[in-house]
Amino acid sequence: RWGTCAVIALIHDVVIVVGVFSILGQITGAEVNAMFIVAVLTVVGYSINNTVVVFDRIRENVSKHISPDFGVIVNSSLTETLERSLNTSLTTLCVILALLLFGGATIHYFVLALLIGLLAGTYSSLCIAPTLLVVWERGGWGQLFSWLPFVKSA
Repeated sequence: RWGTCAVIALIHDVVIVVGVFSILGQITGAEVNAMFIVAVLTVVGYSINNTVVVFDRIRENVSKHISPDFGVIVNSSLTETLERSLNTSLTTLCVILALLLFGGATIHYFVLALLIGLLAGTYSSLCIAPTLLVVWERGGWGQLFSWLPFVKSA
């Protein structure tokens, strides 16, 4: 369950980066090249690292039996790791922005892909993966998709 939620968050990150670049390709002529692939792989590594840190804290707090409610444990774990995750992302963001502003034209799209992936990866590690984990543990997939017209809520 945990690994599947992490992989779904990774797919989200890749889809966001590829989606933005497909739009940029239509508007500005941005091309998918080897540097783009390297940027996507870097985003995947960065995002899975952040997700593992959050999930590890959740695992630690589950073993401590902080609360019988899994949602409370996840919320507590997110609160504990939020500062670390945001500090890491903001520090990386400063470097990426410096590269975007002062780097050459050859790495412009590479850095832009990193920037988009960093933002999507931070969001998915903190918001998507833990939320999916709570939904899965509670067996609430039907409620998660109840807004779809063909899904009947239980």
